Amino acid sequence: MSRTDVLDREVDRALSALSAAAKQGLGDPALAELVVIRASQLNHCAFCLDMHLAIAREHGVSEKQLDLLAAWEEAEGVFDERERAALALTEAVTVLTDGFVPDDVHATAARHFDEVRLAHLIALVVAINNWNRMMVTRRIPPGGHRS
Repeated sequence: MSRTDVLDREVDRALSALSAAAKQGLGDPALAELVVIRASQLNHCAFCLDMHLAIAREHGVSEKQLDLLAAWEEAEGVFDERERAALALTEAVTVLTDGFVPDDVHATAARHFDEVRLAHLIALVVAINNWNRMMVTRRIPPGGHRS
C-alpha cells in the first residue's frame, strides 16, 4: 500500500511540497535525512524510517551515524556540532515536553543556522512529524514507498 492510497491526493501533494521546500531550503540532504530519521524514531514510524534510512544511505550518511542516531547525545565524535544542534532542535520540536522549545536549544541551533536555514530546519521537523502522525495513525507498514 502506498502513501497515496491512504491519503487524499491534495493532502499528499501539500505535505510533499512542504517536505521538499524545507529540505531544499536547508541545503544539506544528509543532515535533512538525519533529522527526519530522528523524528521518525521518536514517533515510532516504521514506514518513514524504512524510506528515509534508504534515502540517507543514497546521500552518503554513514552507517555509523545511522547506527548511533538514537543515542546521538552519547555518540561523541560521530556527529558534528551543527548536526548535534539540529538533532537537539528536532527532539525539542517533536516532543515539546513542556509545551515549548527550550531557549538554549533554540539559541544553539540559531548559532549554527542562519535565519532562513533555521526556518527550513523547523519546517522540516514539522513536516516529518505530520507524515509520522499520518502513517502511524493509519498503521501504514514499511515498504509502501517502493510501490
